[in-house]
This record gives sequence, C-alpha cells and structure tokens, in this order.
Amino acid sequence: MLYKSLNLKAPKVTFEQAVTLGLAPDKGLYFPDTIIPLENSFFETIATRSNEEIAYTVIKQFIGSEIEENDLRKIISETLCFGFPLTKIEENIYSLELYHGPTMAFKDVGARFMARCLAYFNKNKPNQKNTILVATSGDTGGAVANGFLNVQGVEVVILYPSGKVSDIQERQLTTLGQNITALEVDGVFDDCQDMVKRAFLDSELAHKNLTSANSINVARWLPQLFYFFFAYKELKKMNLPIIISVPSGNFGNICAGIMAKKLGLPIQHFVAATNLNDTIPRFMLDGMYNPKPSKATLSNAMDVGNPSNFIRIQELYKHDFLAFKNDFSSYAFSDEETLVALKDLYTKNQYIAEPHGAIGYLGLKEEMKKHGKSVGVFLETAHPIKFLDTVEPTLEICLPIPTQIESIMNKEKKSIKIKTYTDLKNYLG
Repeated sequence: MLYKSLNLKAPKVTFEQAVTLGLAPDKGLYFPDTIIPLENSFFETIATRSNEEIAYTVIKQFIGSEIEENDLRKIISETLCFGFPLTKIEENIYSLELYHGPTMAFKDVGARFMARCLAYFNKNKPNQKNTILVATSGDTGGAVANGFLNVQGVEVVILYPSGKVSDIQERQLTTLGQNITALEVDGVFDDCQDMVKRAFLDSELAHKNLTSANSINVARWLPQLFYFFFAYKELKKMNLPIIISVPSGNFGNICAGIMAKKLGLPIQHFVAATNLNDTIPRFMLDGMYNPKPSKATLSNAMDVGNPSNFIRIQELYKHDFLAFKNDFSSYAFSDEETLVALKDLYTKNQYIAEPHGAIGYLGLKEEMKKHGKSVGVFLETAHPIKFLDTVEPTLEICLPIPTQIESIMNKEKKSIKIKTYTDLKNYLG
C-alpha cells in the first residue's frame, strides 16, 4: 500500500514512511492511494466473526506486507484488549461506548495501535530515535501518553491549551513522567496544532525525527475503522437502515466511519455533531469552508475551529458536495442544550453520559426526524468521570472513581509552560 499527500506535491510513501513522517513534506495529510471495498461475503458472515478477525480483515489492505501477519494480529489483539459495548438507550437508539480502555477515551484504540506499529518498525533499528509530537484538546494527550509509555526509542511531547482541559485529562498527560513530557500552551487547541504542524516542516528539527500521534497520522486514524464494524456486527440482525452520530472535533473519528462506508459497511447516514465550533455545520449550508478561531465549551475535546481531517472526508467524496450531502449532515449545539441533553438522558433513560456523548445524542435525534424507521447510534467517546465538574452538579449525583483514574489522582502534575513556537523549538532543541 502506498500513501499520497492530499496536497499532491510530495512523493508517494509506504505505510511505514507515512507513520514515521506523520505529515507530508508539502504539508498535506497522507491518504491511501487505493481503497478496495471488502467482499460481500465478509458482511454476510460478520456476526460470526470475532472483533480481532474483523479488525484484521479491515486493516490489512492499508498495511500490505510491511508488517508480518502474525505480528499484525498480535498488534490488533493488544490494541483491542477491552470491550466496545452497544447500550440501548431508548427504542432504536443505542450508545456505542468507546471508553473502556486504559485512559477511558476512544483514542486508546488509535494510540495503542500506532505505538505498537512504531515499536515494530523500530525493533531492528537500535539507534533509531523518534519524537512523537502531539497536540491535544482533551483526550488525545492521555491516550498517547499511555500508549507510548516506555516504548523504546520514543520520546513523547504533548502540547495542550492551558486551562482548557479537565483536571483528570490534564493528570493523564502530566503525571506519567519517564519518556512523556507535557507542554502547557498559553492559547487554544488550534495554537497547539499549528505549532505541531510547523515543527514537522522545520528543517532545523529534522534530526529529531518528528512524527505525530494526532489523527493526522494514518496509524492513529485508520484503526478507528474498527468499532464502526463492531457496531454493525451487533445491529445487522435488526435489518434496519443505520444512522451513526459522531461528536466531532478534529473529524478523524467520523472520517474513519465514512472510510468504513467506502469499504462497503452498510451505514445509511453519518452525523457530525459539534458544539459552538461550527465550521462544518456552516460548510454544509453552502459548501464554503470558512474556519474560525476555536471557542471554549463544556465539550472541550471538540473545541477545534479548523478540523484537520475534513480534507480526508472531502477526498473520500472526490470533493463532490452533493454526493457528500446525501450521506452526511452536521449540527451544532450550545452548552445549554448539552446540559439539557445530559439531564434528559439521565432522568428519562437512566443513562449517564458526558458532554461529548450528549451532543452526539442530540445530533442523532435531529437527524432521525428526517428518516423513516431506522436504528441510530451515537458514539460515547469518553467516560463521564473525565467531566465530573459538569456531570455531577448537572445530574446531582456522585460518580464512583474507576480504577484507571484512581491510580493518577494523587500524582503530581508536571508541565512546562510555553507561549510561542520559538519556545517549542527551543525545548525540542
């Protein structure tokens, strides 16, 4: 498998090169050069297959022969070491819970997969050193820190916006130490992401072998295909059209879902549910892409004004706006609407969500008004405990602390404060 830059001004590369480079030299995101739909027999028998077998079948074309089959199966097994339950909320509406991994966020899948791929590529290169440079608006940092902790030959540097992630999210990326360093940026997520992209293209930092573990990296992005197939495996027996709503910030997750559809997964419609950062809902009105600076909201992991992965979605539709609009909708919701949804989910359905999942639920309900009888799924991307300052007072409950979170609560937070790209460059050396 070869990968092209979506800016089309850089040479095609292998999967390994795409993983280690992160971003193409022409500033473009890497994208598979070919996409081969899966055979109908795979979907006909999917209910009889294990999650690991499904994941291997889905991902193998994107890696080709670059990772031996047994090693790839081992990587997948270690990545999928937790469950992905589909929980019934109300008639024909389900929550796909993606937060049962080590850092209690959906990004555990991509981070664990990428870390193991990079370790595989480095195993016969004892002198190889890589620096993982990543920006986070919430859960990415913790998932990457945990996934790459103690991976040989890898240093992880995480940039996060000061005061704009929850206490638990901050602890997950600032308390591990060892090969993990957290840089606290005086700014918003878009500032962090811009610094990361600029560093990749800085020739004076070439000696650091920089790569990204954000969803711009193909090894972080592509494994997110898996759980869309897992959901279909459970819902196939209902024999109804499926609508999936994804709370969306940088749009990597929903882009993976659309990629799954291009592989043949029978999903009728996707919904990108956002907060006040409404670049894509506005785009859907007139086809004009007009990003604005991000705004802070209760659903902080979605506080992205210029979502990187949207260009990949456009590529999947060959920039055909009408074809895209047929499969895709996007809605924006305020913090006030988010809190009402949290309350409704709890009081009417006895379900404890968090702000991102609540927005996914709102987007799903809005879209299902436009369809006949169908089944809807919204993605619950993080455990409610990560947003206890919002969830507990809103629902008037006290959340028990899960084991994964309890282990970090008394550790000292350590970060380095920076303001500018020069500060970042000076740190990286």
